[in-house]
Amino acid sequence: MKAMRFHEYGDPSVLRYEDVEQPVAGAGQVLIRVAATSFNGVDGNIRAGFMQGPIPVTLPHTPGIDVSGTIAALGDGVGGWAVGDQVIGFLSMVADGAAAEYVVAPADILAPAPAGIPLADAAALPTVGLTAWQALFEHAKLTAGQRVLINGAGGAVGSYAVQLAKNAGAYVLGVTGPRSNDQAKAAGADEVVDPTAVTTPVDVVLNLAPIEPAQLAALLDLIRDGGVLVNTTVWMPAPSNDERGVRGIDLFVRSDADQLARLVGLIDSGELRVNVAQRIPLTELPAVHTQAAAGALPGKTVIVL
Repeated sequence: MKAMRFHEYGDPSVLRYEDVEQPVAGAGQVLIRVAATSFNGVDGNIRAGFMQGPIPVTLPHTPGIDVSGTIAALGDGVGGWAVGDQVIGFLSMVADGAAAEYVVAPADILAPAPAGIPLADAAALPTVGLTAWQALFEHAKLTAGQRVLINGAGGAVGSYAVQLAKNAGAYVLGVTGPRSNDQAKAAGADEVVDPTAVTTPVDVVLNLAPIEPAQLAALLDLIRDGGVLVNTTVWMPAPSNDERGVRGIDLFVRSDADQLARLVGLIDSGELRVNVAQRIPLTELPAVHTQAAAGALPGKTVIVL
């Protein structure tokens, strides 16, 4: 089969489109014929060698932590799935990923693919959708009537976070770059604001942006006593304010099939939109990594097999 791999860490030129042996599903696993994967920022950091400590991949490595596709074979002991089922999943960051014609995955991390969108586009959901869900509901415990400020509301995670927060009955303030105001408004933000102009305290701040530590610390001042700051920029620990009872939480997204199935249900009911900015063939994945390194990706990019 064909796959995109890198045999050494480095810039996007280390990615090679090559023939590799097709994997075989082991016990508890399924073999997926890949429809698509998607690009996530961590893919570029792993390829560049910046994540060797927390994410120790074995070289050569196939990237692609999101997958959408069709089950091609079942390993021993797998129940609840059948050959031909269309599925999505958030794959292990240390195992070979879905930038290939086939990938194996634990059966228990998968969810049925959404029925109302193209199968390839569904690869835009798992990592970013789960990040938004876990930030808002697991860590921030967001409830109806609360005020939430989402820093990075115009990005891939931010779009889902705005939609999910609005669906939960929250009042959403979005902070974006100048090119992303329209995306945040389209996702349903009640206001698009500059943080320095916020005068009414919020219950929750969700930081999705790679800002300076001083800027992150300043977001604490916007949070009411007893509120929470959830931070996804894991290289910069979330600050807290113990005197006011404001908690800082660092989010490390994890695979969760039940949560992913709930997100799929929201897509199929029309309550959650999947936004895909561009669809790129696997052979051009190095160009996507180059775009990302230059800060030039136009939005969520799906890599189509």
